[in-house]
Amino acid sequence: MIDIENTAIKDVIIVTPKRFGDSRGFFSEVWNQKNLASAGITDDFVQDNHAFSAEKGTLRGLHYQTDPHAQGKLVRVTRGAVLDVAVDIRQGSPTFGQHVAVELSADNWRQLWVPKGFAHGYVTLTENTEFLYKVSGQYSPENEAGIIWSDPDLDINWGVTGDQVRLSDKDKLLPRFKDQKQLFQYEGEA
Repeated sequence: MIDIENTAIKDVIIVTPKRFGDSRGFFSEVWNQKNLASAGITDDFVQDNHAFSAEKGTLRGLHYQTDPHAQGKLVRVTRGAVLDVAVDIRQGSPTFGQHVAVELSADNWRQLWVPKGFAHGYVTLTENTEFLYKVSGQYSPENEAGIIWSDPDLDINWGVTGDQVRLSDKDKLLPRFKDQKQLFQYEGEA
């Protein structure tokens, strides 16, 4: 059983699995193919990833993979909290260049579906955050791409400033949105 919530960008969906608790703890079915298919999430997942960030203000992203190894991601937090961001990079989309930002935490139990055609990133809001996600495509270094987190054209409010953010050396060097070499084509109705 899940609750489905739409976001400002039609294809990005918030999924909240039910939690059933008692004095021992809780049980939650966090992924169910049939339930997600009823919400329009029909990608086949091929890999699970688990990331740990020790410090608050750790920012990972904005990342994506190009075709033929594009990835849809179903992301969630099992400890701590993040601000999770999905940017529409599908040329021709009515929301091209726009983003959705959603707080995901161990407390609110929300998940975010980030389909192919979106750049994705998150910043930790707490120390010792654990982030888990399913992907619908294998990791491919040749198809790896990204956008700098602080791109003024995207105007994302991450809630951290440049002197507070913790970035990998690789993420510090990502290009701006306007300088992306390969984006996606929108296949829906404009």
